[in-house]
Amino acid sequence: MSRAADRMLGLILMAVAAAYAVSAARLEVPFAYDPLGPKAFPFGLSALLAVLAVVLLVRPAPGGRWPTGMLLLKVVATLAVLALYGMLFSVLGYVLASALAVLALAWLFDAGIGKACMAAIGMSLGSYVLFTYGMDISLPVGTLFGGH
Repeated sequence: MSRAADRMLGLILMAVAAAYAVSAARLEVPFAYDPLGPKAFPFGLSALLAVLAVVLLVRPAPGGRWPTGMLLLKVVATLAVLALYGMLFSVLGYVLASALAVLALAWLFDAGIGKACMAAIGMSLGSYVLFTYGMDISLPVGTLFGGH
């Protein structure tokens, strides 16, 4: 990528960070289960994204090339998997959606089917246990399975 492309990406990411912060500001929960509330994590992510966008604006990379061929295909496929994950998260629930996303990403980056399945099961169940029991964060069961 050229310096101009890095700066353009920095501006786009700055706009995304601002939109994410506005979205986080509108987040309302009927009860407060912790002192920070549900807005702290999205605000933190938007601040981090804004800082990284500023780095791209101020210090763009000296050179580089866009990915081509198979690498470009993998980058596009990764973005598609992540977009599908976001769309299916509430429908399939956290565990199933996460398992399918990890399975697809592991397979996409050349893990064998056995390793991909083990990673999908381990990461989805492990992170579910961590979030639910370790952090007391409720995750969606999925409307497909009768959840809300």
